[in-house]
Amino acid sequence: MARGPQRDRGGRDREERDSEFTDKLVHINRVAKVVKGGKRFGFAALVVVGDLKGRVGFGHGKAREVPEAIRKATEAAKRNLLRVPLRDARTLHHDTVGRHGSGKVILRSAPAGTGIIAGGAMRAVFEMVGVQDVVAKSMGSTNPYNVVRATFDALKLQENPRAVAARRNKKVSDIVSRRRDGSAIDAGVEA
Repeated sequence: MARGPQRDRGGRDREERDSEFTDKLVHINRVAKVVKGGKRFGFAALVVVGDLKGRVGFGHGKAREVPEAIRKATEAAKRNLLRVPLRDARTLHHDTVGRHGSGKVILRSAPAGTGIIAGGAMRAVFEMVGVQDVVAKSMGSTNPYNVVRATFDALKLQENPRAVAARRNKKVSDIVSRRRDGSAIDAGVEA
């Protein structure tokens, strides 16, 4: 669900910052609180925002109305952004596993033309990151909150070959050539 720039209080800077991000509603949950007169309903929203170029964040917002919950979740997502290094601006550098609670996700880089092969909550994250080719599997918890958090846990482990080469005092070409040979699938990142 892409929304336009916010014009309420932030001014020009906020409009420019908001225009670079798109957001996607992953899950909305209706919750009820039992009070003396009956039930009081509220809504909880899970939103993923990204710039489609490697920056992504997720947020959770709760309010009495759906639009307000989505706005709160979007603001929370923009406050904690994560930069994900992408290979050829289309896929991940190496395979990773992420966990959160009882949720576990496996992310694998894929050749060009594969597309995003992933379930609902993970698909939203990959679309907002800007990943075009990836194969992912979610195991354990199917709760969208756990799946999104596990996906972010896996994305935090993504490393760019330049950083790995610097840490290991090697040349980038050594690490990348090993990956293409298939002799080191994980591009030098120890699991």
